[in-house]
Amino acid sequence: MELIKAYFPELNEKQLAQYEALYDLYTDWNSKINVISRKDIENLYPHHVLHSLGITKMMKFKSGSTVMDIGTGGGFPGIPLAIFFPEVQFHLVDSIGKKIKVGQAVAEAIGLENVTFRHCRAEEEKQLFDFVVSRAVMPLGDLVKISRKNIGKEQQNALPNGLICLKGGELQHEIQAYQKQAIVVELGEHFKEEFFQTKKVVYVPL
Repeated sequence: MELIKAYFPELNEKQLAQYEALYDLYTDWNSKINVISRKDIENLYPHHVLHSLGITKMMKFKSGSTVMDIGTGGGFPGIPLAIFFPEVQFHLVDSIGKKIKVGQAVAEAIGLENVTFRHCRAEEEKQLFDFVVSRAVMPLGDLVKISRKNIGKEQQNALPNGLICLKGGELQHEIQAYQKQAIVVELGEHFKEEFFQTKKVVYVPL
């Protein structure tokens, strides 16, 4: 939790309390429904919360923006982002019902009012959003194909509407088809922990 405070000193008390509450909530839920690898739960803040907030290094969503999180699992990156951007509306989608149940319970417990959830495959969601976010759920090309139908035409942010995803490792091959438009942020330049050395945020306008 200290990491979150150190990297984001602008957070207010309510936001800090919400982030603080995540550890006990996810630890408790994880003992019933495995949403985070059991070995990794003690790394909740660096590997899951801070990683999700890496998206803020690409984009500061304007108040009133709408964002869909594809393959959210138990709520990543959607829940940490919804705490960070209380004036932005987030819609979290996952094909596994029990994971959505965990996300809903966590959001309710911390009083998050700017999130909605849907148990469905991303292909079935037809609503329009300014951005789609995702955390390494599938290759970039597949994410682009699935997300395109959900991107609205009206622009209100610093970057044109599109897809922002968290990726790790060697990306050259995946990005090749989009390299003229894609923007890549190296998270290792923003967060000093070793975990982030290979982590990136990739934006593709759609």
